[in-house]
Amino acid sequence: MRELVFALKYEPDCNRVADTLADHPDASIRSLSLHVTEERLWRVDHATGTPDALADIENAFLNSDYYADCLATEDCDATQSTQVLDHTDDTLVLYSYWERTPLCSSIPHIARDHLGDGLLFDTRHESRHYTWRIIHSGEGDVSGFFNELETAVGDCAQMEMLRTAAASTPPSNRDSSATELSPEQEAALQAAVEHGYYESPREVDVSELAEHLDAPRSTLTYRLRRAEEHLAKRYVAREQLPDEPSTPL
Repeated sequence: MRELVFALKYEPDCNRVADTLADHPDASIRSLSLHVTEERLWRVDHATGTPDALADIENAFLNSDYYADCLATEDCDATQSTQVLDHTDDTLVLYSYWERTPLCSSIPHIARDHLGDGLLFDTRHESRHYTWRIIHSGEGDVSGFFNELETAVGDCAQMEMLRTAAASTPPSNRDSSATELSPEQEAALQAAVEHGYYESPREVDVSELAEHLDAPRSTLTYRLRRAEEHLAKRYVAREQLPDEPSTPL
């Protein structure tokens, strides 16, 4: 099995959910389940944030002119519906169902066309960044997938490849190193360390670090979060490995 991990950074006014999350930088949406057939797509998403953020996210899902996952730039006449499964002060769970038309396009459908059936999807949406992880057999046309995706996205989003490799497995030994960060994440993390972002007290804040790197603040924050998440998960996975057996004397 292989995995593809990439992110789209949406431009303003191209994706209503991205615009909403950009207004609430501490909110995020992750997929709990996502399934696709040739003509249909259905998914369950879990959003977290302040009550105001969740209200705006719910409104974006329920009242968008067309389904948020569709890459079309105008109404494609798809039949779609969204239902709220749960809504508390800090949690929102949404179920979405979509029947596409010939005008519709989406990342899951493009992936299915080029990578085959039996795909597993994992997504996370923060601010204007929409990160996708796709597990596939490794027998499809990855280049064809990205070429069509780039065409479908057009000028609405920038695409950033984060990783393409064998599907992640727990580290086989304690000497494994976290070498699966994207070059952009590595650069952000290295700059953060060098300029004292992780010192206590901090010697620079995110805005100052972003200015030094000549990168948007939201982009730098996203890259640091993803790098920190990756390193934390690697560390915990190592700590949970059983102790290596001692060599008998």
